[in-house]
Amino acid sequence: MNAENRIAAQNGEVQINTALLRAGLSSLQPFVKKLTDVDLAISAIAEVGDKTSARSARKLQRQLQRFEPSLTMIGQVKAGKTSLVNALIGWPDLLPADVNPWTSVVTSIHMTPNVGIGGNRSSFQFFDDEEWTRLLDRGGRIGELAGRSGAEEEHAKVAKQLEEMRQKSKRRLGDKFEMLMGQEHKYGYFDSELIERYVCLGDDFESDTETSTKQGRFADITKAAELFMERKEFPFDFCVRDTPGVNDTFMMREQITIRAIRESRMCVVVLSAHQALSTVDMALIRLISNLPSREVTIFVNRIDELSDPQAQIPEIEASIRKTLREHQGPVDAEIIFGSAYWANHALLGQLDTLSDDSRAAMFNWAEVALEGTADEMSVDELVWALSGVPDLVSRVANSVAEGAGEEALNRCAKNGLNLLQGVSTGEKIVSMRTTSDDVQPIEKTAIPDELHRIETEAKAAFNREFDAVIENFNNRLDRSHKSFLDRATATLINNLERYGETDVWQYDATGLRVLLRSAFQVFSRNANKACLKVYLDTTAQIREVYLRAFEVPDGGFQLEAPPPPHIAAPVLLGQTIALDLSSSWWSRWWRRRKGYDSFASAFAEIIKAETDPIIASMKMDHVNAVRSDGARILDEFIGAQREILLGLAERASTRLDDLQAVGASDNTKAKTAVLAKARATLETYVRRTDEEEAA
Repeated sequence: MNAENRIAAQNGEVQINTALLRAGLSSLQPFVKKLTDVDLAISAIAEVGDKTSARSARKLQRQLQRFEPSLTMIGQVKAGKTSLVNALIGWPDLLPADVNPWTSVVTSIHMTPNVGIGGNRSSFQFFDDEEWTRLLDRGGRIGELAGRSGAEEEHAKVAKQLEEMRQKSKRRLGDKFEMLMGQEHKYGYFDSELIERYVCLGDDFESDTETSTKQGRFADITKAAELFMERKEFPFDFCVRDTPGVNDTFMMREQITIRAIRESRMCVVVLSAHQALSTVDMALIRLISNLPSREVTIFVNRIDELSDPQAQIPEIEASIRKTLREHQGPVDAEIIFGSAYWANHALLGQLDTLSDDSRAAMFNWAEVALEGTADEMSVDELVWALSGVPDLVSRVANSVAEGAGEEALNRCAKNGLNLLQGVSTGEKIVSMRTTSDDVQPIEKTAIPDELHRIETEAKAAFNREFDAVIENFNNRLDRSHKSFLDRATATLINNLERYGETDVWQYDATGLRVLLRSAFQVFSRNANKACLKVYLDTTAQIREVYLRAFEVPDGGFQLEAPPPPHIAAPVLLGQTIALDLSSSWWSRWWRRRKGYDSFASAFAEIIKAETDPIIASMKMDHVNAVRSDGARILDEFIGAQREILLGLAERASTRLDDLQAVGASDNTKAKTAVLAKARATLETYVRRTDEEEAA
């Protein structure tokens, strides 16, 4: 391995083959070119415009530079998810991967190619008093569910575990325990030891008498970890989120993971080849069932442990597809088979330490996976390719380009075209002022007043449109909720009449999730239409201001409406509820009931209490997030146009001598050519909806 292809990790002990990492990330280059094209076009606008235009252009460039797509990794404990994260970021063994962390931490790794700006650094946030109290007083989701259903034994077991957790934390932290709630620790570095102190607490890390000051010291109370890493191999800022396994006692991890998925546009489900989509993975299917297939990738890890990958992998894939179809999962999600174990050994150049069984599995899989291309690769490259990591990166690159990346380019290109129109109009104003002394200056007060009127009307229209959308959504949710409860209760009564009270009955909540997902899809479409209607109307009115104020020719002036906000998928619908569990407490609950009416009423109360928070969250959290984003986009659009228009008014009222003094009318042809080239570039990346085309 050449010296230039190696880098040392921050602790100076690990050498990484960055040539493999860079090759794996090469699939991101087509999208990088698009980012560069748009950035250069906006830079050209800044060069030929005035100070106001230049300031607006730099603001757009900063927005583009801050673009940071994120990838959330979810999976069961021990599926090798964290090892896969380490391979993706090119730092084997950074995150603890060989323990079962008894904590609820999402670790976000932010990578940037901008070396030297901030250096490697980290921060760790702790639960606040309210979050901690909720867990301890009510036992998390399991505690709430058990208490609600009257399962005293289950409730007592959870309470005992929580008390042990509390006592261990107090022994480790002493008097600092209460003081740390809601606080944040920041460091100008990170390494494995520091990370383990905050995110890694296996059940065997300390006995009842030890008080570790290193491993797992703060893990019980840590809510989130943020690592900021300089990684020049990545062509732009990128974030990978490692989530805890979802199958924990208190379901806290499930809640934390749901939030992490909502914040990303890409999700990788990591399964172990030994138990791909077993019954305990149903929680994972529920979480991803509400995501579009294009945003989900399934990575089947640990194929290095299979005895015959050639024969077993097709069987595993068929089984996964079957399970996804049967449980309303994303049936078209891409499935990648690989080994984080192989990937990390390739990065470290430690292929000679592979076990004999792993080496045999690798050669077995290579016969079909590489399709005759092995002769063109070095040994490191061969193992890297077989690991599946390059395929995963390629999949992520496509997802970025087709999803969040395309939206970012579209938004920036539209804003750039609007800015370009302002610059072009400014040049026309200069031309008018230099050829005619009869043009009357524009009063500066006229445009602000007109924009204030447009803004007031636009906000009122936005609120009217959204109120109607929300009312329709709430009604659909209520009807779906009631329909499900009525149908579930009727099915229960029918079961009792057919089989009596001795047969333990279980009901599938898939029907409710399908109904609520359908309602949310209708809401998403209606919300998008409402936003776009207001945006288009507002854009048309602002365009009229340009035409009337600056005598811009109608046929040659086009103003772009901003795109509507992205609406996150309702991942909360995947939350575990009572109907998803078949544990012993459900059997005990069943056997405590006496009489059909008692069964029906108690069942309806439990399910209503379990599902009411989901309905309430969809009505409030999801709706408010969309409404807030939609209103923000409208405010930003009007604000940007106000800045451009006031700058034009300033130029239009400037004396001819002043304009000539700053060279405003110089090189008009050259400026026109620059703007024409920038326009052609930006228009390439504008994506129009049917509504925009019709308008």
